[in-house]
Amino acid sequence: MSSTFTLGTVAGIRVGAHWSVLGILVILVVALGFRSWPVIVPGYAAVAYVAAAVVAALLFLVSLLAHELAHAVVARRQGVEVNDITLWLLGGLASLRSEAKTPGADLRIAAAGPLASVVAAAVFGALAWLLVVVDAPTLVVLVAAYLAVLNVVLAAFNLVPAAPLDGGRILRAALWAWRGDRDRAAWWSARAGRGFGIALILLGAWQLLFVGTGNGLWWVLIGLFVVTVAGAEEQQARLGSTLADVRVSEVMSADPDTTEGARSVHDFLHGVLLQRRHSAFPVVDEQGRVEGLVTLNRLRSVPLAQRATTTVREIAAPLADVPVTEPDARLTDLLPALRDAADGRALVFDGDRLTGIVTPTDVSRAVAVRGLVAGSGSGGSGGAGG
Repeated sequence: MSSTFTLGTVAGIRVGAHWSVLGILVILVVALGFRSWPVIVPGYAAVAYVAAAVVAALLFLVSLLAHELAHAVVARRQGVEVNDITLWLLGGLASLRSEAKTPGADLRIAAAGPLASVVAAAVFGALAWLLVVVDAPTLVVLVAAYLAVLNVVLAAFNLVPAAPLDGGRILRAALWAWRGDRDRAAWWSARAGRGFGIALILLGAWQLLFVGTGNGLWWVLIGLFVVTVAGAEEQQARLGSTLADVRVSEVMSADPDTTEGARSVHDFLHGVLLQRRHSAFPVVDEQGRVEGLVTLNRLRSVPLAQRATTTVREIAAPLADVPVTEPDARLTDLLPALRDAADGRALVFDGDRLTGIVTPTDVSRAVAVRGLVAGSGSGGSGGAGG
């Protein structure tokens, strides 16, 4: 989920919002300001209900942000890289570039979000009590009390032991610590997530068809999200299991062809690309030092009239934006960064020397080969036993 616009930076972490986050505001304002609160606490002007609902909706977004920030801050303390945080229709997402190295770190990262929601609930609950003590208007007290309850619900829902919810992450950490196999633990957590998501979809469909409440659509949307993400995590877990012992050196394309950054795009296209059938080239400076990466998509973005005057260096992705690894690194440790990279490639260095490049094709081939080897091994074993 990519951000539509940036809200700023908190604790060194970029925070953005997808346009769908407006859906949360609209749903809460309509449900609270026009339906629920005028019935619960009658006697206020219509504008007061709407204003209170807007404040509640905005503070709920702040609560969601606090939940995701807790994940992100703890993740960084555990040595996990954090890309950003995005708020959207169904809540928030903290994008992590790598995985926790131990079950304990995985548990701490997962538990941080619900704990932050519990703390937020306590803060809003204390505020509601204080407002009652000072004899504040009932509508104002209701806003604080509602946010306290909403944060308790948020924490409780996220603790359901099913991926991609925080409870699923906690389940994964526990199974990982128990059995010592992270990929297998992730697979079970994802399976639980798919089952939970299907249950939410069925619950929502039942409400829509037989109860006639609008809440059913909300449960269907959440269920579809859970099923989709859990399915992706299940595939990722299977991939991790397949490639568990594979090193980067086994799949990389060794000694990749490079190109000079000072070369024009026109010269590169006609003098290099037509002769070498690659889709990505590391870019080097006059001293032969790698300074970036250029791909076919970046070359294609240069208008025809500007290709003679535009250098490869100008359009190349800077080295800081390209995933970098070592030959002996585990391929599974590289996959998250490779997946999130704008150009989908990683460069392999042995010290300061460029030794290879990893592309999606390299990873796909490794998966296919491992699948063939595993299938051949199981078939041979069966034949011998027969």
